[in-house]
Amino acid sequence: MGRVSWRSHRDAIRSGLRSLLTSAILVTAYYLLPLDRTFNLATILVLVGGIVAVALLLAWQIREITLAPRPELRAMEALATTAPLYILLFATTYYLMGRSAASSFSETLSRTDSLYFTVTVFSTVGFGDITPHTEAARVLVTGQMVVNVLLIGVAARLLVSAVQRGRLQQNAPEPGVGGTGPPYDG
Repeated sequence: MGRVSWRSHRDAIRSGLRSLLTSAILVTAYYLLPLDRTFNLATILVLVGGIVAVALLLAWQIREITLAPRPELRAMEALATTAPLYILLFATTYYLMGRSAASSFSETLSRTDSLYFTVTVFSTVGFGDITPHTEAARVLVTGQMVVNVLLIGVAARLLVSAVQRGRLQQNAPEPGVGGTGPPYDG
């Protein structure tokens, strides 16, 4: 029993470390990648493509959760990839928008300000210290709020269902064993 418990703890620690590492790599990339483009239609298309990519990544991860030996840990890793990637997509977009048109927001946005603003919108806290001022910025923020509701509501439900399916699959007896399959005609 001690060995199983140790393995379980070891798996949880590894999963946690992978999750932290993934998030750290994504945030580091956000700060280090050159973001010298202007905000234009291409930026919006990249944002939409990024949201579609996040949705596809989430769909793939949900499938992997159902097949994982520890579905709860796999779900944690899925969240540690999906949520930061989604947040950083919007932070990058707000940063580029603020650089292209300084009047878009109540103040000039640094990368940290853009990330902070995105997280306050995502978490629905909305402190009000940074606000969208132009119609384009308000439309973009409104779009983020709508996608937030979908991501939080739908994705959370799908992740929980995937964990439940994964647990059920682990506990299901094999066909023909334990009286669950067709009778043996021998």
